[in-house]
Amino acid sequence: MKVRSFSHPVHVFVGLGFPCEISSVAEACQVLDDWSGARTSAHAVSSIVCRSALVGTADVEVARVAFEAFARAQGILAPDALESATNSEIVSALQ
Repeated sequence: MKVRSFSHPVHVFVGLGFPCEISSVAEACQVLDDWSGARTSAHAVSSIVCRSALVGTADVEVARVAFEAFARAQGILAPDALESATNSEIVSALQ
C-alpha cells in the first residue's frame, strides 16, 4: 500500500497526554480507531475522510484538515491544548 503522508504533521496528545506527531493518513486512522472518547460527528467525518484518503478516493490534505478539526474539537490538538493549559494556569495564578 502506498504511504499517504501529510504535507506537514498534526501534533496531538494521546494516551496519558503524550505528544504524538501524526504525519500520515494511516497514523490518523489509527488514532481515530483507538479513540476512547465520545464518537462525535467530528470523529465520524474525520474517520470517513481519512479512510477514503487511505484507499485513494479522497485527497490526503483534505484528510489532514479533517483530522486536525477532529483533534481541535476534542481538545487534543497539541498547540491548542498547550495554549489552553497555559491560560488556565495564568487564570489560576491570578485568583
